[in-house]
Amino acid sequence: MPPTPPQTGPSDTTAVYAGSFDPPTTGHVWMIAQGARMFSQLIVAVARNPEKTYSYPIEQRLGWLREVSSDLPNVRITSIENEFLARYAARVGAKFIIRGIRNEDDYQYERGMRYVNADLSPGLTTVFLMPPRELCEISSSFVKGMIGPDGWEDVVAKIVPEPVFRDLVADK
Repeated sequence: MPPTPPQTGPSDTTAVYAGSFDPPTTGHVWMIAQGARMFSQLIVAVARNPEKTYSYPIEQRLGWLREVSSDLPNVRITSIENEFLARYAARVGAKFIIRGIRNEDDYQYERGMRYVNADLSPGLTTVFLMPPRELCEISSSFVKGMIGPDGWEDVVAKIVPEPVFRDLVADK
C-alpha cells in the first residue's frame, strides 16, 4: 500500500468505515487510505451480525485489516456487534461515516441508509467515496466466487491485499 498522503481534513475529525470485510479487497484498502487522508482519525469497524454467516472468522478479518493499515497511524481497527452503525459512530465520537459507491445498486442502498443513519444520529454526515474504475467491480462476494478453479490465484492476487492472498493460498 502506498504511503499515506498528508491528512488534509480538519484536525479533529473522526470517521467510521464499517463493513464485513469478508475478506478485505483492494477496494477496501483504497477506501481506508482515502479515509485516513481525509480525517484525523479513521475507525475501521468489522461488523458482526449474529444473523449472518461469514466465510472467515472475525479475528482473521481484524488481523488482515490491521496488517494492511499498519502504515496508517491514524487508523484504528475494531469490531461492532449487533449495533446500528449510526449509534456506534455517535458512541465513539465520530461525526462522519464513509461509504463506498461502486455502482447504481450501491447508490440506491446507501442513499436510503444515509437517511436512516441521520435519523438515528442527528448531526452524523455520510461521506460517499467512489473508487477508481479498476476497483468498481470488486467485492468480497466476487473474491470468494473466484477461489477454486484452476488459475484462480492469478485473478485473486490482483484484487485482494497481499496478506489476504497469502492466507487464501495457504488455506486452499
